[in-house]
Amino acid sequence: MTMTYPSKPHREVYPALARRTGTGIEHQRGSTLLVGLIMLVLLTLVAVSAINSTSSSVQMVGNAQFREEATAAAQKAIENVISNGTFRTTPPAPQTISVNGAAGAAGAANYTVTFSPAPSCISFKPVAPSDPDTPPACASSIGAVCFWTLWDIRAVVTDPNTGASVAIHQGVRTIAGLNAGVTACGIGGAAPPP
Repeated sequence: MTMTYPSKPHREVYPALARRTGTGIEHQRGSTLLVGLIMLVLLTLVAVSAINSTSSSVQMVGNAQFREEATAAAQKAIENVISNGTFRTTPPAPQTISVNGAAGAAGAANYTVTFSPAPSCISFKPVAPSDPDTPPACASSIGAVCFWTLWDIRAVVTDPNTGASVAIHQGVRTIAGLNAGVTACGIGGAAPPP
């Protein structure tokens, strides 16, 4: 059995097939390319938007981390100053505080804490013998020899890279003898500082 092929082109033999191929690829003239390019541009815009969103999120988390670590460093420096006790007569020097580990350790962050302005005496009042925790040395028949003094200590931590800063105020009440009270708070006929 031998096969014979029609001598006429397939369009003349099969008119339905000719109609289908006549509306096919030769009439599209690059529309697939145009749709593909538009989809590629849209995907690129989505990718760029995702990258920008991620960058903003990372920056916000970094700022929040700086604020928390700087607050912890400032609080630790204030505690060091209060426990030292010399803040009433000598302005505290700047301190370098390590957070999240020992200084120089991997993952540790070092912050420089400054005290600006210097701690200041806000108010004072004489110690009454009935006050709790009154030292025996403050009991005198000549009048007030000890004073409760209220101090404001302000610690500032500044990020050298961004210039962002955190300031912490801490109030502390201490007891001072008359000589220390006169020197630090102006006790002795002077009105309490505002």
